[in-house]
Amino acid sequence: MSLRSQPLSPPRPALPQETATAEHNLYRKEAEAQQLKLDKFKADENSEAWDINNGTRMMEEANRMIADSTTRLGKAVADLRELVIAAKKIPELAEAEELLKAEETLESASI
Repeated sequence: MSLRSQPLSPPRPALPQETATAEHNLYRKEAEAQQLKLDKFKADENSEAWDINNGTRMMEEANRMIADSTTRLGKAVADLRELVIAAKKIPELAEAEELLKAEETLESASI
């Protein structure tokens, strides 16, 4: 059977927010760990200024990554929401497994 004779089906929508959600959560955990390290350096009177400054820079970078991942996650969620709304208007897709998974992903992708 050639590829041309196979029936076309709608492509499965890519769900980038699944990756974005995991990435966002990873950055949040990293920021928490960095904050603990920074607090430890600040509490230790034997800590060198370099350690505190480097810890502060690492914390700032973690916060920038959280902000970036929040923006990307928000965009991915908005894109998926639009796709789900459009798919629900097509009777053949109303109960499609991919649509149900997309709706579950939307519910779990809270920032």
